[in-house]
Amino acid sequence: MAEHAVDLAVIGSGPGGYVAAIRASQLGMNVAIVERDALGGVCLNWGCIPTKALLRTSEIYTNMKHASAFGLKAENIGFDIEAVIKRSRKVASQLSGGVGYLMKKHKIQVIEGTASLAKAANGSNAGSGGAPLVKVKTKAGDDVVKAKHVILATGARARTIPQAGLEPDGRLIWTAKEAMVPDIMPKSLLVIGSGAIGIEFASFYGAMGADVTVVEMVDRILPAEDEEISKFAEKQFKKQGMNIITSAQVEKLDASGDVAKATVKLKDGKTEVIESERVVLAVGIVGNTENLGLEALGVKVDRGHVVINEWMETGVPGLYAIGDVCGPPWLAHKASHEGVICVEKIAGKNDVHPLDTSLIPGCTYCQPQVASVGLTERQAKEAGHKIKVGRFPFNGNGKAIALGEPEGLVKTVFDAETGELLGAHMIGAEVTELIQGFGIAKTMEAVEQDLMHSIFPHPTLSEMMHESVLDAYDRVMHI
Repeated sequence: MAEHAVDLAVIGSGPGGYVAAIRASQLGMNVAIVERDALGGVCLNWGCIPTKALLRTSEIYTNMKHASAFGLKAENIGFDIEAVIKRSRKVASQLSGGVGYLMKKHKIQVIEGTASLAKAANGSNAGSGGAPLVKVKTKAGDDVVKAKHVILATGARARTIPQAGLEPDGRLIWTAKEAMVPDIMPKSLLVIGSGAIGIEFASFYGAMGADVTVVEMVDRILPAEDEEISKFAEKQFKKQGMNIITSAQVEKLDASGDVAKATVKLKDGKTEVIESERVVLAVGIVGNTENLGLEALGVKVDRGHVVINEWMETGVPGLYAIGDVCGPPWLAHKASHEGVICVEKIAGKNDVHPLDTSLIPGCTYCQPQVASVGLTERQAKEAGHKIKVGRFPFNGNGKAIALGEPEGLVKTVFDAETGELLGAHMIGAEVTELIQGFGIAKTMEAVEQDLMHSIFPHPTLSEMMHESVLDAYDRVMHI
């Protein structure tokens, strides 16, 4: 049995864990990181990165099918699904290898194995800082890591529906992981759930030719987004041929044959049977909290997620948690930011501030893309704000028309009395890149005058951000 003594032990090497480890090393700490799978966690290996590689393929494929609109000739368009998947896996492998390089660069010890937490033999927590012992099952045996501080960054996995017949079987009923490495390119696909994960897979498979149906329990798709954006997205997806059923619930799945048969209860109380070659369950995610020894330590877990305070403290001395294991929003950039805050607080930095979730952008990489930051129009009203709302359509922007991407909308929500930017919501080409402009504005507490006086380059898509602000104050130029 090998023993390791460090200042900080991090369990999990996803965007939260590896960023926390790097920042701790920069601040002079001796760091060890424990990973049971590939470096980079779900995000780099089975989430954010490989899905974007798949979606990029579907975007190019869509453009190839519409080549004539650009004066180009492209005949006999097709694809090799094995090659598509191979590229996606290669991209993921490259990024995972990059994390390995970063660990070496920052002299972070990587321990391969499965971690759990335990109290010291005398019943108290171990380590000079009071943190629990970290026990690691490795291929060579059992290791023990004694650390002054321990950060849980164990991430999350797909939530399953606790109902007979609705569990993923890896054959006809997939989670996101199977959907990234399909055994076939299905002719038909049922997606249960219309959050970011569900809609991204619906968009990919639909663009590649599958007959896609999306079933959502609530009354609109992308329910976390502004209602106007959700309606715009639904209209675009239906135009692409996607079948969308809202206010409905899948009551039963029969996957005993060669196709899956889903019994869907509709909002009028009637039922409909939908047959599809494959089904993707996209009904949320749940934190990886099992088999860590949290109960014995007294760590509070609520609905599958570790409960923390504003400094990511669990209530157990020396033990912290960050990222998806702590609950929504389940976003890689949120996990990274939490990792930095947590480590800087441990290090005693004076300029550390708690995470403001209103500043976290959300992005969905479907076609068209969706991105937002801050309050929706409804949320702003419910919070008691008197508001001004600005809108600008993509078809009023020269760059969007030149790109052949005229379908989209930029929407901004301001406090009518103070001019504070409360929220921004976008759908259309490259809005996942554009949204950070509004993210910076919110972080810097910009008001409408700051944005009005900013000079946006022409011709760019970003001009629509400016026009949306102007529209909120009856000064829009190009519509």
